[in-house]
Amino acid sequence: MSSFIDTMLQNNRDWAEQKLKEDKDYFENMSKGQKPPVLWIGCADSRVPASEITGSHAGDLFVHRNIANLVVHTDINIMSVLEYAVNQLKVKDIVICGHYGCGGVQAAMSHNHLGIINKWVRNIKDVYRIHQKELEFISDPDKRFDRLVELNVVEQFKDLVETSIVQKAWADGQELHVHGWVYDMKSGLVNDLGISMKDNSQIDEIYRYENF
Repeated sequence: MSSFIDTMLQNNRDWAEQKLKEDKDYFENMSKGQKPPVLWIGCADSRVPASEITGSHAGDLFVHRNIANLVVHTDINIMSVLEYAVNQLKVKDIVICGHYGCGGVQAAMSHNHLGIINKWVRNIKDVYRIHQKELEFISDPDKRFDRLVELNVVEQFKDLVETSIVQKAWADGQELHVHGWVYDMKSGLVNDLGISMKDNSQIDEIYRYENF
């Protein structure tokens, strides 16, 4: 094993010991079940740990992460996470959070062949195509990159609220708010994009489900 792996294992032992000093029943209580208020959909980037950047604790966040925080309707992984979080855990909020400097978004802006990653970031290329006029009006490549990160969150937000899972929860009267954020690694701050929904009234009519 590498020295870093050894360090991780030792850190775990130290952490567990400290938790028991603070509360001898900590792990016993944690093992009884979870009731997180938030589902977090974020990027797999190692520099964007959901709990750490939000000051959350174990049990606060139900987390799904993938390259570039995509919500793909044919991806059974994220759809299963979403269904479990909404229907079983009854989360009150869903946060989809991208981050500036995202490698997945950067890859989508390039013409490089990246193997199977091409199939995944194709979804972001579609976002670029939809917003091409706005993006190509931005002459500064770094600012264009940042804007595509934001627009990717906007489009994934739309894909999220358009799912039958979210819309059925609303139809059933379940309290559920969806939010779109972007994390700035240079400042450590979250940029709330000001997009939020608590019902399907703002969804384009063609995407609305009825008669659940």
